[in-house]
Amino acid sequence: METYASALLYAIPFFVMLLAIEISYGFYVKKQMHKVMDTVSSISSGLTNIIKDTLGLALIVVSYPFLLTHLALMDIKANWLVWLVAFVVIDFAGYWNHRLSHKVNIFWNQHVIHHSSEEFNLACALRQPISNLIGYFSLLLIPAAVLGVPHVVIAVLAPIHLFAQFWYHTRHIKKMGWLEYVLVTPSQHRVHHAINPEYIDKNLGQVLCVWDRMFGTFQEELDEVPPQYGVLKPAATWNPILINFQHFWRLLKDAWYTQNYWDKLRIWFMPTGWRPLDVKDKYPIEIINDVYHFERYEPEATTGLKLYAILQMVISLLLMMFMFYNYEGIGFDGLLLLSGFIFAGIYGYTTLMDRKKYAVWIELGRGLVGIFWILFYGDWFGLHNFLPSANMWVTAYFLLTIFGGVYFTFLEPRNKRYDLVS
Repeated sequence: METYASALLYAIPFFVMLLAIEISYGFYVKKQMHKVMDTVSSISSGLTNIIKDTLGLALIVVSYPFLLTHLALMDIKANWLVWLVAFVVIDFAGYWNHRLSHKVNIFWNQHVIHHSSEEFNLACALRQPISNLIGYFSLLLIPAAVLGVPHVVIAVLAPIHLFAQFWYHTRHIKKMGWLEYVLVTPSQHRVHHAINPEYIDKNLGQVLCVWDRMFGTFQEELDEVPPQYGVLKPAATWNPILINFQHFWRLLKDAWYTQNYWDKLRIWFMPTGWRPLDVKDKYPIEIINDVYHFERYEPEATTGLKLYAILQMVISLLLMMFMFYNYEGIGFDGLLLLSGFIFAGIYGYTTLMDRKKYAVWIELGRGLVGIFWILFYGDWFGLHNFLPSANMWVTAYFLLTIFGGVYFTFLEPRNKRYDLVS
């Protein structure tokens, strides 16, 4: 996990640079594809996912090294052909894992966060899950294990394969000619994220589009059907932690309320969206029927709140980068505590973005706990060793958090609305 954290120290600035380029280009061509609060929510979701994955907070059903030890029919060396075959196998497994996430209720819960944005841009690529608490992907790599593909090949290619799925989350790149027959392109992935009836559950490929063409899930982007983005049961919150478990909570309530014991069990494994008849009638859930005329989520937000949300997001990012930089020095217990502070911060400021009254108590609570932590321990997880004035700056940050929670809940004038990005 420490190696993964070190790799992210280089990958994250690269992603941030690409985001900055896309936003700047949107301003330049006067066709901005980002909205401040949506983008802050997306990036914040990415932070939670990265932290969770870096700490290894998941129950692995079976590891790839275990499968390799017990299933390999041969011992092969990692030459260029093995790397190529391994990449194709990972992509093939990724296709079926993605298809599973779209087709089965319980698996949709760990994927819905990625589709929850009602925009489509590079930031929404960062909407990745923290609800994937059971790791089963290695089971889909059994063909690689049987062939004897070395573990190091899979370990290196897996994050590369994941990062290769970032670039095509954009509306600025149109169709790409012959590449449309080989790779997943922005045009194809716009279709995948769309909620238009023509596009639902299409283009499930991750890097190669050949699997969609082979297995009947390919759909070209149509000029007469402009993609509309989001999910049919809107998330209606900027809080990525809540979004991660919304679908699970709905399933849990349906399983509790239904009188049919068979339905209590099978609801988890039925097709996405299936509900028992008795709860479907008694507890209806609002679903978008007209994808071209629905009210997109956009609570009132002044320029001040938008700037404050950006500041909180940037500080959370910097705290995470420090955590990765000093990964070994902080120690696992310290990493869990620091991660808890960052998660609480993300929960707090995104709840404030939702204009929820109780957000002030979250901000007040984490601000006071943070200040008491510095007073009691005299340091912020070793940050003082790298920045002598760290205690002063971190204390100032928590004081700002307390003030921001109170100000944006009770004091800020809200009779006018200002948009940084329309």
